[in-house]
Amino acid sequence: MKKQVLSISAAFALVLAGCGAATPTEEEPVKSEETSHNDMEGMDHSSDGSIPEGLMEAENPTYPVGSEAIIETDHMAGMKGATATIVGAFDTVAYSINYTPTDGGEKVLDHKWVVHEELEDPAPAPLDKGTEVTVLADHMEGMEGATAEIESVEQTTVYMIDYASTTDGEEVLNHKWVVEDELSEK
Repeated sequence: MKKQVLSISAAFALVLAGCGAATPTEEEPVKSEETSHNDMEGMDHSSDGSIPEGLMEAENPTYPVGSEAIIETDHMAGMKGATATIVGAFDTVAYSINYTPTDGGEKVLDHKWVVHEELEDPAPAPLDKGTEVTVLADHMEGMEGATAEIESVEQTTVYMIDYASTTDGEEVLNHKWVVEDELSEK
């Protein structure tokens, strides 16, 4: 009986020791398999300027094509505080999405923005938060063809912009998209 108690005690001690070893420490941060849009440094955020079929130009945008505005958002490093030149203004529904890239990259959370016209065969706009969609946009590597879940919805004017990064001066051309409340008057 004593041997059984000792064996059980030894086994229990090993189980506890194993649990302790699996606990992350400050030196060993927990690795996340998800990334936010802000963590995508080093990617080219310019586009060829093509407009999705069916996207309608805004009739009376707050920031007309050719005007300048200050970027008040930080989708990527170097955006916030930069001067944007408005290249296009369109009235649509914009969505932030969560998706796993088709190229096997980490899951992207709250990517801002894709527009309704960049979704494959969508139901009439606006779609609800939580709706699963297929993305046709190619703003980032692995985005086109990805299955995404809508995180947020905004009926708004979206802008395509040119700007120089505040971190390295790199010119970004035809960046898609910023929404109206992410810009302010210069």
